[in-house]
Amino acid sequence: MLELVSTGLVYRNPKPHLRSIHAWHPSIVLLDDGTLVAGFDLGEAVESLDYRTYTARSVDNGSTWSEPKPLFDDDTARRCTHTARLGRTRDGLIVALGGRFFRDNPEEGLVNRENLGYVPMELIQLTSSDGGRTFTPPKVIRTPLVGPGFEICHRLVELSDGTWLLPTSTWKGWNGEAPHGMQAIALVSRDRGASWPEWMPIADQYERGVISWEQGLTELPDGRLLVVVWSFNERTGHSEPSRYTLTNDERQFRPLRLNEVQGETAKLLTLRDGRVLMVYRRIDQPGLWANLVTIEDDQWMNHESIPLWRGTASWMSGERNSTDELSGLKFGFPSLVQLPDGDVLVVFWCREECIHNIRWLRVRTA
Repeated sequence: MLELVSTGLVYRNPKPHLRSIHAWHPSIVLLDDGTLVAGFDLGEAVESLDYRTYTARSVDNGSTWSEPKPLFDDDTARRCTHTARLGRTRDGLIVALGGRFFRDNPEEGLVNRENLGYVPMELIQLTSSDGGRTFTPPKVIRTPLVGPGFEICHRLVELSDGTWLLPTSTWKGWNGEAPHGMQAIALVSRDRGASWPEWMPIADQYERGVISWEQGLTELPDGRLLVVVWSFNERTGHSEPSRYTLTNDERQFRPLRLNEVQGETAKLLTLRDGRVLMVYRRIDQPGLWANLVTIEDDQWMNHESIPLWRGTASWMSGERNSTDELSGLKFGFPSLVQLPDGDVLVVFWCREECIHNIRWLRVRTA
């Protein structure tokens, strides 16, 4: 039922002999005319001071892509970097949700090597009404809870009732402060991003030392929300088996369950026929993998699993400092969109021949 049809590059540094440019963390949207717009981050290194989000376009189903251009020119007086994910509403608005990170000490990275805490940051929102050609200036999101940091792990999800969700997780501050732990949540807007006054708890495992990272969230045809989380044990330094949760009739999330997947950084897409495609970095075998899934009552049913890209083995093993292992991962962060012909286009970042690229995969789900 699953088949890898073809693959290619969205972006690879065209002159690595001349300058250091690496790429990470893509997201992708499909426009009504068939144009694909991808957002991804470029920089000298994964925590470098020139780290920014760029966009590129494809008018041939992903075969070729335009030169990347900056999402916006960050003219803040303070030294900062930023990252954002692109999502699309049903009426065609492209929404970029992300974070701006204040890098006051140029000799420090984004993350504190001692305690996994973030530098000071703020959440930002930009919109485009012309298919991603131009975006509004970034607007700071006023959050309903203190992170103090927030994970930039997901694009916008617009629910069938028009509610906007920003899936994220609370993150430690630079000194290790974490008033809400490191739990998976979603910020909620009921006025199309004008305000985000509510938040929805999704998965909290922090009492036993487990971080709920890089969730994947999708709405099922019956209106329930399905979420998978990357469960990282901060005490042991390695990842646990993947877990999932569903909402009940009151749209509250049930306790987490195992889904028989050994994976990190999973993302979900509800297909037009109601099945769910999950793409993830596997931790018991090398590579990026795909699972075809159905949800029967509350049960997760895996029907088929195939490798999509076998470039290397890379996961959180606990052999080194967790922050160093996190920044040293070699591929991940898939983003999925279903094309008009039913195939799914997956974009992800991967290290090939010492260069971090954005690669696309065309997957058939017969």
